[in-house]
Amino acid sequence: MYDAANLKKLPALKSLAPEAMGAFEALDKAALADGAIPRKYKELMALAVALTTQCPYCLEVHREAAKRAGASEQELAETVFVAVALRAGAALTHGTHLLP
Repeated sequence: MYDAANLKKLPALKSLAPEAMGAFEALDKAALADGAIPRKYKELMALAVALTTQCPYCLEVHREAAKRAGASEQELAETVFVAVALRAGAALTHGTHLLP
């Protein structure tokens, strides 16, 4: 189902629902803008979330954005392990539901 070419369909989606897409674009821009947290860190957070949600579109978009924001290969690698730790931690704590 995943096909990077689908990203080229976003303008068509915007033309069909311009108000909703415009609101999303404004939110996305505001959420990822430099602020108390620099954009590079926000992009690395977005990557960690994308890794845990396993969204290939988000992975590609935010990997490129993180690199443009100055993220190093080492920072990308460490971000992978933040996501790994969170997924493992979630499995561990959800495992407590199996016990009496």
